[in-house]
Amino acid sequence: MAREFSRTDRVGQQIHKEVASILQNEFKNRDPRLGLVTVSGAEVSRDLSHAKVFVTFFDTDEEKIKEQLAILDENKGFVRTLLSKRMSMRTVPAIRFVQDVSITEGMRLSSLLTDTINKDKERARQAGRDLDAEDKE
Repeated sequence: MAREFSRTDRVGQQIHKEVASILQNEFKNRDPRLGLVTVSGAEVSRDLSHAKVFVTFFDTDEEKIKEQLAILDENKGFVRTLLSKRMSMRTVPAIRFVQDVSITEGMRLSSLLTDTINKDKERARQAGRDLDAEDKE
Protein backbone atom coordinates (compact mmCIF):
# COMPACT_ATOMS: atom_id res chain seq x y z
CA MET A 1 0.00 0.00 0.00
CA ALA A 2 1.46 3.34 -1.07
CA ARG A 3 1.95 6.10 1.44
CA GLU A 4 -0.34 9.04 1.21
CA PHE A 5 2.39 11.63 1.82
CA SER A 6 6.07 11.62 1.03
CA ARG A 7 8.64 11.88 3.77
CA THR A 8 9.47 15.46 2.79
CA ASP A 9 5.80 16.43 3.22
CA ARG A 10 5.62 14.81 6.64
CA VAL A 11 8.88 16.43 7.78
CA GLY A 12 7.65 19.78 6.44
CA GLN A 13 4.41 19.50 8.39
CA GLN A 14 6.29 18.59 11.56
CA ILE A 15 8.71 21.51 11.12
CA HIS A 16 5.76 23.85 10.51
CA LYS A 17 4.10 22.73 13.74
CA GLU A 18 7.23 22.79 15.87
CA VAL A 19 8.59 26.14 14.62
CA ALA A 20 5.16 27.73 15.23
CA SER A 21 5.23 26.39 18.78
CA ILE A 22 8.82 27.56 19.32
CA LEU A 23 8.07 31.09 18.08
CA GLN A 24 4.93 31.29 20.19
CA ASN A 25 6.31 29.89 23.44
CA GLU A 26 10.11 30.06 23.72
CA PHE A 27 11.19 32.73 21.27
CA LYS A 28 9.03 35.58 22.57
CA ASN A 29 10.92 35.42 25.89
CA ARG A 30 14.29 35.54 24.10
CA ASP A 31 13.62 38.54 21.84
CA PRO A 32 10.57 40.68 22.69
CA ARG A 33 11.18 42.92 19.63
CA LEU A 34 9.52 40.31 17.45
CA GLY A 35 5.87 41.18 16.91
CA LEU A 36 3.03 38.90 15.97
CA VAL A 37 4.30 36.23 13.60
CA THR A 38 2.37 33.35 12.08
CA VAL A 39 4.05 30.34 10.53
CA SER A 40 2.01 29.62 7.42
CA GLY A 41 3.98 26.70 6.02
CA ALA A 42 7.26 24.92 5.54
CA GLU A 43 8.90 23.39 2.49
CA VAL A 44 11.70 20.88 2.83
CA SER A 45 14.21 20.00 0.12
CA ARG A 46 14.21 16.44 -1.22
CA ASP A 47 17.40 15.56 0.64
CA LEU A 48 15.99 17.01 3.91
CA SER A 49 18.97 19.35 4.31
CA HIS A 50 17.18 22.69 3.88
CA ALA A 51 13.81 24.01 4.95
CA LYS A 52 12.00 27.21 3.98
CA VAL A 53 9.70 28.38 6.74
CA PHE A 54 7.04 30.76 5.47
CA VAL A 55 5.99 33.43 7.96
CA THR A 56 3.30 36.09 7.91
CA PHE A 57 3.57 39.29 9.93
CA PHE A 58 0.81 41.34 11.51
CA ASP A 59 2.50 44.62 10.59
CA THR A 60 2.00 46.19 7.18
CA ASP A 61 5.01 48.52 7.37
CA GLU A 62 7.75 47.17 5.10
CA GLU A 63 10.56 48.46 7.33
CA LYS A 64 9.17 46.65 10.39
CA ILE A 65 8.70 43.47 8.37
CA LYS A 66 12.33 43.61 7.17
CA GLU A 67 13.48 44.20 10.75
CA GLN A 68 11.45 41.24 12.03
CA LEU A 69 12.77 38.99 9.24
CA ALA A 70 16.30 40.06 10.25
CA ILE A 71 15.53 39.16 13.89
CA LEU A 72 14.34 35.72 12.81
CA ASP A 73 17.38 35.29 10.58
CA GLU A 74 19.76 36.21 13.44
CA ASN A 75 18.13 33.64 15.71
CA LYS A 76 17.62 30.75 13.27
CA GLY A 77 20.38 28.79 15.02
CA PHE A 78 18.47 29.02 18.31
CA VAL A 79 15.28 27.86 16.59
CA ARG A 80 17.13 25.00 14.90
CA THR A 81 18.64 23.89 18.21
CA LEU A 82 15.22 23.74 19.86
CA LEU A 83 13.85 22.00 16.77
CA SER A 84 16.55 19.32 17.00
CA LYS A 85 15.49 18.57 20.58
CA ARG A 86 11.86 18.15 19.53
CA MET A 87 12.30 16.09 16.37
CA SER A 88 13.79 12.63 16.16
CA MET A 89 15.96 13.04 13.08
CA ARG A 90 19.65 12.41 12.55
CA THR A 91 20.15 15.92 11.16
CA VAL A 92 17.70 18.78 11.31
CA PRO A 93 17.38 20.84 8.12
CA ALA A 94 18.98 24.28 7.91
CA ILE A 95 16.20 26.84 8.30
CA ARG A 96 15.55 29.89 6.15
CA PHE A 97 12.69 32.24 7.02
CA VAL A 98 10.74 33.66 4.07
CA GLN A 99 7.89 36.16 4.15
CA ASP A 100 4.65 34.62 2.90
CA VAL A 101 2.82 37.24 0.86
CA SER A 102 0.03 34.96 -0.37
CA ILE A 103 -2.38 35.98 2.41
CA THR A 104 -1.85 39.71 1.92
CA GLU A 105 -2.04 39.32 -1.87
CA GLY A 106 -5.28 37.37 -1.51
CA MET A 107 -6.75 40.12 0.66
CA ARG A 108 -5.64 42.77 -1.83
CA LEU A 109 -7.18 40.91 -4.77
CA SER A 110 -10.40 40.33 -2.85
CA SER A 111 -10.58 44.03 -2.08
CA LEU A 112 -10.02 44.91 -5.75
CA LEU A 113 -12.78 42.51 -6.83
CA THR A 114 -15.21 43.92 -4.28
CA ASP A 115 -14.45 47.49 -5.39
CA THR A 116 -14.93 46.55 -9.05
CA ILE A 117 -18.27 44.84 -8.36
CA ASN A 118 -19.50 47.83 -6.36
CA LYS A 119 -18.45 50.24 -9.14
CA ASP A 120 -20.27 48.11 -11.74
CA LYS A 121 -23.43 48.10 -9.63
CA GLU A 122 -23.20 51.86 -9.22
CA ARG A 123 -22.79 52.38 -12.99
CA ALA A 124 -25.75 50.09 -13.67
CA ARG A 125 -27.86 51.97 -11.11
CA GLN A 126 -26.96 55.29 -12.75
CA ALA A 127 -27.94 53.82 -16.13
CA GLY A 128 -31.35 52.90 -14.72
CA ARG A 129 -30.79 49.17 -14.35
CA ASP A 130 -31.19 47.17 -11.16
CA LEU A 131 -28.66 44.32 -11.23
CA ASP A 132 -29.99 42.73 -8.06
CA ALA A 133 -33.48 42.37 -9.60
CA GLU A 134 -32.00 41.03 -12.85
CA ASP A 135 -30.07 38.36 -10.90
CA LYS A 136 -33.29 37.10 -9.26
CA GLU A 137 -35.00 36.55 -12.61
